[in-house]
Amino acid sequence: QVQLVESGGRLVQAGGSLRLSCAASGRTFSNYVMGWFRQPPGKEREFVAAIRWNDGNTYYTDSVKDRFTISRDNALNTVYLQMNSLKPEDTAVYYCVARWGTYLYSRAADNPYWGQGTQVTVSS
Repeated sequence: QVQLVESGGRLVQAGGSLRLSCAASGRTFSNYVMGWFRQPPGKEREFVAAIRWNDGNTYYTDSVKDRFTISRDNALNTVYLQMNSLKPEDTAVYYCVARWGTYLYSRAADNPYWGQGTQVTVSS
């Protein structure tokens, strides 16, 4: 069974940076795509970024392009989300997500594997 464990969320001031980590276990992930969704207070979960494990191709939602970078460490089976120039509207619970295939579904419920989430709060 795939297990995803996030870490790194905390309170940070606007303009600051954070790096989230997601440690994956339970499978060989060479044919998986992994990424991040977030759920702002009172809103639905939304796609943030994804990375294909085999070739490293990355994808981002428009609101985080040029501020966030997703990467992976094959040896550690870990995915990272480097978040720079954080804004109050980035405040959310961030979830690590995985799926066998080449892309994450935009509808959160269609992606099968989820971590427990980590809280990111950006103060103004």
